[in-house]
Amino acid sequence: MKLTYVLPLVAVSTALVLPDEQVFNQIAIDSHKSADSAWEKLPSKHQVVDKLEESLDKAGKSLGKLSKCSKHVLDSAIDYAVETGDDLSKKVHQTGFAAGSWANSAVNIEDHHPHLKPNQTIYELIASSKYTTKLAAAIGEYPDLVALLNGTLANYTLFAPVDSAFEKIPKDAPKPSKETLKKVLMYHVSPEFYPAGKVLVTHTVPTALTVDTVGIGPQRLSTNIGLRGLTVNFYSRIIAIDIFGTNGVIHGIDSLLVPPPKVADIITLLPGEFSTLELGLTKTGLLQAINDTSNHYGGTLFAPSNFAFQKLGPKINAFLFSSYGLKYLKALLEYHVVANQTLYSDAYYAAEEVDQKDIPKGIFHIDLATLLKDKSLAVDVFRYGRYINIKINAFSTVTIEDGIAADGVIQVVSDVIVPPKPIDRMGTYWQGEDLTVDDLKERLEPFVQNTNVEL
Repeated sequence: MKLTYVLPLVAVSTALVLPDEQVFNQIAIDSHKSADSAWEKLPSKHQVVDKLEESLDKAGKSLGKLSKCSKHVLDSAIDYAVETGDDLSKKVHQTGFAAGSWANSAVNIEDHHPHLKPNQTIYELIASSKYTTKLAAAIGEYPDLVALLNGTLANYTLFAPVDSAFEKIPKDAPKPSKETLKKVLMYHVSPEFYPAGKVLVTHTVPTALTVDTVGIGPQRLSTNIGLRGLTVNFYSRIIAIDIFGTNGVIHGIDSLLVPPPKVADIITLLPGEFSTLELGLTKTGLLQAINDTSNHYGGTLFAPSNFAFQKLGPKINAFLFSSYGLKYLKALLEYHVVANQTLYSDAYYAAEEVDQKDIPKGIFHIDLATLLKDKSLAVDVFRYGRYINIKINAFSTVTIEDGIAADGVIQVVSDVIVPPKPIDRMGTYWQGEDLTVDDLKERLEPFVQNTNVEL
């Protein structure tokens, strides 16, 4: 049994700096070593679900009582979270260590919310709250954003950073352009309705920020349950939930959300996890090709970790990274790169399709064409509630899901993915059996003359 990895994709302290350049100064990955004794002490899946439901119920009832007071409903919710510490995040913290165990059950949590009918829009709520004055002022600079959050075309969700979140911006940070600031603000808004119960069973959330670098579909946020509780994009903690307006719902967060950098930047900035992959992509010219968004719209990188490369053994690694083995390394890495198709754990974008797809509950199968000529990856997504398991070629497992990037997504895989033998008409996939240098060469030989760096 392995502990869940935590992959922080954006640093808090560079919150409003241009996201493609300076958003990574805080990187942390949890150990993936075995911890059987710790797992034995974890609560059962039923206890975890009961605690989560109890937390939501308590939070909802508390907010319902508070909303009947003369105080502002958003102020009351944040006061309650700050003063008593009895917020959802703290409750989830008690069971968050069991996230892996909890994920093995089907979780369906009903939405809990105050019964008092709201009488203010989302924008009116933040504009009249003493805790969101800076957010309201920033949004107020953009009449179209004000109209959006006052509008009734949809039930929106706003992840609202409180004033203290803005204080985390370094004083010497350059002032962002108006265009950049608007993108940051749009990244806090979802055009869909995500009350707390839905957030808990969701891995990614679509935002109002549309970018042409991820294909046909909006940029997304990720939601995570870890030692810090319920977070957005791994670092911004949800401190107040389910403040309902007439046109949607607000969740208070303690840090600003910054649109993510490119896939290549994430790989480069995580040497502890991807130094071998980065070296391979650089030596073969693929890193530069991936980073060039003029030749592809979105994409998925199935990224083998350093440990995944170690599993191949020293002989194969020595061969691949030698001058003679470089062409084989290139073919092998091309088998991990999917262009123009962005596969999140619960959503799928394709560059040539007008409609985006949500991955349904149950089993979802898709074949993704890779850069390796005429070779696809067979991807199976098993999804129910928050539990998601993704397997590639019925063997390699995604161990870190949804590394959201400006130009696609990174899915970290447990093993290097090796193509089937060319003479195998059945297309039998490699299942981790002993592999020699000659075996690997046989599998890659038909492709070494056809490799290229065009996406």
